[in-house]
Amino acid sequence: MNLREKLKLYVITDRRLKPEIKSVREALEGGATSIQLRIKNASTREMIKIGKRIRELTKEYDALYFVDDRLDVALATNADGVQLGPEDMPISLARGIAPNLIIGASVYSLEEALQAEKERADYLGAGSVFPTPTKAGVRVIGVEGLRKIVKSVKIPVVAIGGINHKNARDVLKTGVDGIAIISAIMGAEDVKKATEEMKKIIEEAIR
Repeated sequence: MNLREKLKLYVITDRRLKPEIKSVREALEGGATSIQLRIKNASTREMIKIGKRIRELTKEYDALYFVDDRLDVALATNADGVQLGPEDMPISLARGIAPNLIIGASVYSLEEALQAEKERADYLGAGSVFPTPTKAGVRVIGVEGLRKIVKSVKIPVVAIGGINHKNARDVLKTGVDGIAIISAIMGAEDVKKATEEMKKIIEEAIR
């Protein structure tokens, strides 16, 4: 498996915008290469139930499936990987518990990016590139901050935060391996069409 290839279009769930299962299926139909289950304030039992269904869908469409924050849910639902932020379980500890999982690190500065690479993260989710409604008070690194991270690390970098169909080309010019999207796809009236359009932009930029 080529991880960089699978990180090109990384779609993240948000139940405030759309229910998970239907929207994930539509995003996969539109060409999403990775799906991340991101649910805040749900029971572990519910997350596992939804995660197992997403696992089935991602297998059907040959996409990767990640879980945000929760290593236990990632393991319980046979996920490909987990996304860990600075406040979550340390990468080294997660690696010890689940050596076969792909571990992504959420980073908000060049220093955090270098540290996550040192801790042997498999890829970085770097942002927030632009202000975003889905994460209040998040640090904005801008396109230049993202470019610095891409140039400074050897592992794949996925850009996240406020990326949409209008600004995606500028983001892709930094040399990132992929972009992570929430609102521009999950908030769209037609999830499949929004995904297809984003996929086209990415394919034109990343050969």
